[in-house]
Amino acid sequence: MDRRRFMRTGALGGVAAAGLAAPALAQTAPRIRWRCASAFPPVFDALHGGALDLARFLREATDGAFEIEIVPPGGLGPVSGLADAAIGGAVEMTHTASHYYIDKDPAYALGAALPFAMNARALEAWLLAGGGIDLLNGFFEGQGLRYLPGGNTGAQMGGWFRREINAVQDLKGLKIRAVGLAGEVMKRLGAVPQPLPVEAIAPALERGELDAAEWVGPYDDEKAGFAKLAPFYYYPGWWEGSLSLSFLVNKDAHDRLPPTYRSLLAMAARAVTIEMQGKYDFRNPAALARLVAGGAQLRPFPQDMLNAAFDAANKLYGEIAGRNPAFKTIHDSMMAFRAETYRYQQVPEYTFDTFMMIKQREGALGGA
Repeated sequence: MDRRRFMRTGALGGVAAAGLAAPALAQTAPRIRWRCASAFPPVFDALHGGALDLARFLREATDGAFEIEIVPPGGLGPVSGLADAAIGGAVEMTHTASHYYIDKDPAYALGAALPFAMNARALEAWLLAGGGIDLLNGFFEGQGLRYLPGGNTGAQMGGWFRREINAVQDLKGLKIRAVGLAGEVMKRLGAVPQPLPVEAIAPALERGELDAAEWVGPYDDEKAGFAKLAPFYYYPGWWEGSLSLSFLVNKDAHDRLPPTYRSLLAMAARAVTIEMQGKYDFRNPAALARLVAGGAQLRPFPQDMLNAAFDAANKLYGEIAGRNPAFKTIHDSMMAFRAETYRYQQVPEYTFDTFMMIKQREGALGGA
């Protein structure tokens, strides 16, 4: 049964027959047409699908009164300009990763991913229950934007390398595609970060202009074809223990929405976050198995590299916080919860997961 149709023609039909008015939303819902610029090519259906899902949720919830057209990458110029497109009103919103815009202000990174921050579950807890969304909006509203979470990829992989990395010194001179504050950390470790858009990564690897590249994880990396160009697949992506995507909405356009629509928009954004995380959690295992079967060589990052990157990241955050009060306010809250959540996760989560992983290696969980 179509639940929405039943609500209109079934339950409400009886009300109308009794001479009572239909719900206020049905009577007064204004027709609104927005455009949302996506930073993600449609081939990456989990990423690009976040904007499509948001538009669908809102269209269905309002019986088509609130429509959002999704503008694919390139429709408004480079991805690096999409935040400005939303600020200036060329579109009402963009679906993106806010750390693409750290040149505007390093605090943009806090809406996306920080090296050695939190896993997806902890980050969403901080955003949704720990006041994170409100703190981020304290910054973004000053930029002319309204921030809403727009999905999460979960913990990412560390990327594809043309040669093995056995120690931190092997990063010296390494040309790697990296974005956000991860690029600055890589630079401090001696690498040469290149913030290339995804469509430029494979050609740069093929021409030897890159020695390594990170994108997302198995499901998306398989689509991008990186395994044919760089055989060593490293983990974990310490710069993105989770990546929270963003809907960055023009503040004036957001404020002009009727209160009901603002509420629906916020709820739809949260639904997108849940949907995207589920897609990646379901699709990544099979994709990784296919990549390994096709010849990808899994490698863990060396421990000395992880430690050096952790120290460099913390030093970087201290420097930024010392000159950027907005960054400090949000970062302090995030890091306080990071300490709490990892203390707690060691008790039930880590012990349960570790036991189940041991059973998986013993073959006791079944499956292929």
